[in-house]
Amino acid sequence: MSHFWSEAVRGLSPYVPGEQPRHPRLVKLNTNESPYGPSPQVLAAVAATDGDSLRRYPDPDASALRGCIATHYGLAPEQVFVGNGSDEVLAHAFLGLLKHPRPLAFPEISYSFYPVWCGLYGIEAVRVPLDAELGIDVGAFPEDCGGIILPNPNAPTGRLLELNEIERLLAAHGDCVVVVDEAYIDFGGRSSALLIARHPNLLVVQTLSKSRALAGLRVGFALGDAALIEGLVRVKDSFNSYPLDAIAQRAAIASFEDQAWFEDSCRRVVATRERVTAALESLGFAVLPSAANFVFARPPAGAAPALFKALREDGIIVRHFDRPRIREYLRISIGTDEEMDRLLSAVGAWCAAAPESGRDTR
Repeated sequence: MSHFWSEAVRGLSPYVPGEQPRHPRLVKLNTNESPYGPSPQVLAAVAATDGDSLRRYPDPDASALRGCIATHYGLAPEQVFVGNGSDEVLAHAFLGLLKHPRPLAFPEISYSFYPVWCGLYGIEAVRVPLDAELGIDVGAFPEDCGGIILPNPNAPTGRLLELNEIERLLAAHGDCVVVVDEAYIDFGGRSSALLIARHPNLLVVQTLSKSRALAGLRVGFALGDAALIEGLVRVKDSFNSYPLDAIAQRAAIASFEDQAWFEDSCRRVVATRERVTAALESLGFAVLPSAANFVFARPPAGAAPALFKALREDGIIVRHFDRPRIREYLRISIGTDEEMDRLLSAVGAWCAAAPESGRDTR
């Protein structure tokens, strides 16, 4: 039936999300989900939702949630935009703020949805090479660009840019919008939201899917100058005036109200990440410094595809990207301590067997 497709659809190369397989003893470490679940206050808020809330349309402006987020970050509500997951928020930013005659610049290795949105909206893109350590070099972004977007920490590498580097990028590109995609910022960095007052060209995008364990509810938000937020609102109201349902709005507010739960969950993930990093390095892996809820690790002798397959056969799912410069790495989400122990046991057994199968583990 593809003869009914529009020309725009024929040329698209859609984003491929992490698989959601079924296995009786599955250890799922491929989509960077929280291992601990949301705050009990979130579950109580969901359970307390009544029928009247569901028969009526939700608040199209999500005023209470925007006010909650604004208070959390020391901003005004008009500096906050919310959407159906950060992917929707980012998509609106691509159309409303990043589509210009000059090309959009983003790192050559970053979130793989960025080139998809460029294809969808007809945006010319320039990919900026990473440095020798797979870090983002803010000085490498071209002067003549129509916008910049980058994840911080970067995905899939997990490497963090400190705020002084973000500010250097903003100062050098004050004539275009700079979007900082902070899906993983809560696991090791400081949010660029601290720079909004000094840089009206900065848009910060975050999600409640990772550190607040609400991937199943799809809640994302953007922070920035009121003029940037208004640009996103114009796109939203031309696409879907009610992106966040009543349950999602209530649950998101409850999540922000339980700061202790949030901080404890992040602390536990970071502690496990550091333990796993040390264990992998003791087995001969090269592990990039991570400020995210995953590690990006290169097995000995570039055997990432073989280890990926072996783990999968054992019911342990991680992520492998068959792309230049990173095909020798695996991205491993941080799960519970029990899940990570099972991963480390399987990796240790694989490394021990490596000489027998002809693999060099030096």
